[in-house]
Amino acid sequence: MSDRTYDVRTFGCQMNVHDSERLAGLLEQAGYARAAAGDTPDVVVLNTCAVRENADNKLYGNLGQLSQTKARHPGMQLAVGGCLAQKDRGEIVRRAPWVDVVFGTHNVGSLPVLLERARVQQEAQVEIAEALEVFPSTLPARRDSPYAAWVAISVGCNNTCTFCIVPSLRGRERDRRPGDVLAEVQALVAEGVLEVTLLGQNVNSYGVDFGDRFAFAKLLRACGEVDGLERVRFTSPHPRDFTDDVIAAMAETPAVMPSLHMPLQSGSDAVLRAMRRSYRAERFLSIVERVRAAIPAAAITTDVIVGFPGETEADFEQTLRVVREARFASAFTFQYSRRPGTPAAEMPGQLPKAAVQERYDRLVAVVEEVAWAQNRELVGSPVEVLVAAGEGRKDSATARVSGRARDNRLVHLSVPSGVPAPRPGDVVTTEVTYAAPHHLVADSARYSLRRTRAGDAWAARQSAPAAAPGSAAVVAGAVPRSVMLGLPKLPAPTSPRQPSIGSAWNRAGPGL
Repeated sequence: MSDRTYDVRTFGCQMNVHDSERLAGLLEQAGYARAAAGDTPDVVVLNTCAVRENADNKLYGNLGQLSQTKARHPGMQLAVGGCLAQKDRGEIVRRAPWVDVVFGTHNVGSLPVLLERARVQQEAQVEIAEALEVFPSTLPARRDSPYAAWVAISVGCNNTCTFCIVPSLRGRERDRRPGDVLAEVQALVAEGVLEVTLLGQNVNSYGVDFGDRFAFAKLLRACGEVDGLERVRFTSPHPRDFTDDVIAAMAETPAVMPSLHMPLQSGSDAVLRAMRRSYRAERFLSIVERVRAAIPAAAITTDVIVGFPGETEADFEQTLRVVREARFASAFTFQYSRRPGTPAAEMPGQLPKAAVQERYDRLVAVVEEVAWAQNRELVGSPVEVLVAAGEGRKDSATARVSGRARDNRLVHLSVPSGVPAPRPGDVVTTEVTYAAPHHLVADSARYSLRRTRAGDAWAARQSAPAAAPGSAAVVAGAVPRSVMLGLPKLPAPTSPRQPSIGSAWNRAGPGL
């Protein structure tokens, strides 16, 4: 097994990205090695999404291509997991009989066993659990970034939005205990991480499992007490559950970044009602207003769906109005996708593709107009950038490096001549010189570099050889080219500010 290689290919949301880190960690713990670029892996795992209308076509298109690769490489295995696997189950093997393993969102940890069983028995293994078996964050993980990490605080969703299939595939909301979340955060920081993003289908309903409606605000404050953690983000909150204690925690906790991603979906109250979104446009705008009052520099981003069944031109104009009034820094815009199994798929008033496309184009134009106006206001302003790897596709051509500002805007920056280049994970303070709708440019002579523990971790990973697959170093987290985390252990306190779990949870938080 030690010479077998793998490749995990991810489709969909941040939760799938997080799950893929766990799948890679499980495979490496089982003795597989990540396939080198250009090599044909022994195992390909497709971690699928079921949200978009073309998800099925994308999956089976990929499987069709992989069938030819598999035919040329005896012993190669294909596995399909994620939301589409949870939904389609045995249909995948029926339509693509060359698939070896199908597993669902609730039994991610079963993958290595299923692969071995399929290899020994020479037949496909389909195993779909109906409820979560093990919280994914207790599984080992292979993280590509030494400076930023996802931390799941919940899985599943208790909402019943009529366009969304996620609750039926991810299940009801399950919350991790705050002590477990903080233990993982502290373990990540001990590895060199500077930034964590708290992740859930609806992060600000966190606490429903253990009966504390103030739990999310407490968690933000507790993360802010972790010594060495410089940036805390979260995604995605639901406007229904967004409360003033969360705004206060954001404003009063320096490590919590001045950025908020909160899905609007529509600016029409009639459409929101049909979507079964339990807020209205003015409620959404009031949250935006209160966030900006407490955090004037906050960049607010959103999701918007165009062409929901029954949406009229007047409804769409209301969406454009809210986009302008909210002054979003950016927006993920979607054309409504009819998904079998959702109430919206059976609603009357399904709109023709041409009408949806026309509205979508107008929405994108307004989003860019609003975002560009805000970005132009930042020209001449100082900006602190956490340098990242892979954020700037044109960096080699422009001789720039790229990263994220505190408000999560993408920044491309020049390094003055004769100055050491920053490493991914280092922090640069510079000045914005140019603004585009989707990014900022900082070609300023005002330039200050701060080398960080995260940059050190990145450099160490580049220079040290990778450990052998399945070795203790891989499982324990010492591999320089991949960070492995399973059940985290608390690091020893490094200063008086380093909290114990109890003190970090407001001295008396439940569920520790």
